[in-house]
Amino acid sequence: MSADTILRFKRLNLHMDPRRARDPRLSRPDPRLQRLQTDSTPTPPPSSNSSSSLSTLQLENGANPEQTPSQPPGTQAKPQETARQLPSRIEYRSRPLFCVVCASNQNRSMEGHSVLSKAGYQVISSGTGSAVRLPGPSIDKPNIYPFGTPYNTIFEDLNTKDSRLYSANGLLQMLDRNRRIKHAPERWQETKTVADIVITCEERCFDAVCDDLLSRGGESNKPVHIINLEIKDNHEEALIAGKAMLDLAAAIEAADDIDERIDEILQVQQEKHPHSLLHAVAFY
Repeated sequence: MSADTILRFKRLNLHMDPRRARDPRLSRPDPRLQRLQTDSTPTPPPSSNSSSSLSTLQLENGANPEQTPSQPPGTQAKPQETARQLPSRIEYRSRPLFCVVCASNQNRSMEGHSVLSKAGYQVISSGTGSAVRLPGPSIDKPNIYPFGTPYNTIFEDLNTKDSRLYSANGLLQMLDRNRRIKHAPERWQETKTVADIVITCEERCFDAVCDDLLSRGGESNKPVHIINLEIKDNHEEALIAGKAMLDLAAAIEAADDIDERIDEILQVQQEKHPHSLLHAVAFY
């Protein structure tokens, strides 16, 4: 082996010589080896902890990483409302039930029943007589039917007897209206429905209602206002009285406390309408 070959061999293996670490002249790294190491070292991928590093940096600077970009640092977010504001409590008040009463549950009481029902009020009707009496061919020959006889049956009977007469005096038109409202005339003394306001159409009906309620003994202790409107028993007066009943029902239903305001309501009613009034309180 030549001297030049031996020298190159020694130079290539100097990094294996333990004397290299002791000799300062030999402690420098080989630039060729350094270049090979640099070329062979792969570039590391972007660190997944960059976001956490950013958060750490923000924490060190006093910033809150949970703040939205539109919210400036140091500003505390307003707490979100967790429940909507509940509406104020609405006090429930039941609507009164009206009962319109005449003698035969045909003309005056049924006109009031018709008007109040069309206006949306809760209403029933009845009669206080012993039987249903309607005008006949003469004053001493009335047409008499028991309570509960259907309006349609009475209509057909009178139409068969004398359609011309009973059309002229308005009975057939009245019965046709009645049969469109309910099935048959009802007797007050036999009805079991509990009304809040009873509107009678003449004084004798007023007395009959008061006497009947007294005879029942007031076992339910349910108060009822009985108001009498003195109405003549003909079709024209019944139409006028129907409007008066409508005003009376509207005032009663609008009152916060009927017991407290009934005197005021009746005073206004008397000033607006010509019918004389009576009032009593009874109990079912």
